[in-house]
Amino acid sequence: MENLDITIKLLKEECKKYKNPIVTEIADLTQSPFKVLISCLLSLRTKDAVTTLASKRLFEKADSPEKLLNLDIQSIEKLIYPVGFYKTKAKRLKVICKDLIEIHNGKVPDNEQDLLKLKGVGRKTMGIVMCYAFGKNDHIPVDSHVHEISNRIGWVKTKTPNETEIALTKIIPKKYWHDLNDLLVNYGQNICVPVSPYCSKCKINKYCKKVNVKYSR
Repeated sequence: MENLDITIKLLKEECKKYKNPIVTEIADLTQSPFKVLISCLLSLRTKDAVTTLASKRLFEKADSPEKLLNLDIQSIEKLIYPVGFYKTKAKRLKVICKDLIEIHNGKVPDNEQDLLKLKGVGRKTMGIVMCYAFGKNDHIPVDSHVHEISNRIGWVKTKTPNETEIALTKIIPKKYWHDLNDLLVNYGQNICVPVSPYCSKCKINKYCKKVNVKYSR
């Protein structure tokens, strides 16, 4: 695709200025698939600053499936509050830890099929774990930032994150798959924000089609 290499190179340079998204930062700091999985689940519908503190509180009390399973639901709720849907997430974490212990010998599975069988794990979370916990390069995790920015730039024309994932794997060279989520989430949090993006500061402005951008700064 025309200008793709240049665009990604510029994104990589620009994103060096910003702090990594919380889940990839946890992956870099801990090399723990369990912590990556749990923090990713906590991050759904939740700002990074909230996820950061909630993950820290939770992992101080329970840094393994066994320890987390030993906590009661109310304790988990208190530790992860105020992440989005914290009551639902507390219950899911218990179920996931039970399955990790009983089915996977206390380990997070390193394959797509088994990860997707865990309660509450969708394609985005599965892809995050595969990429950033296990260092595999076979997925492009697509969240709202990746979906919206890929369409905004004009790389794809899709309606759902799942459609975006399929479309991106067809046009993005595989050498970029591993880092793409990290880059676009970082850029989406700092420059290409959902409402009124900072087009005046954007390093890839001239390569962007600005699809559905009504107002910018």
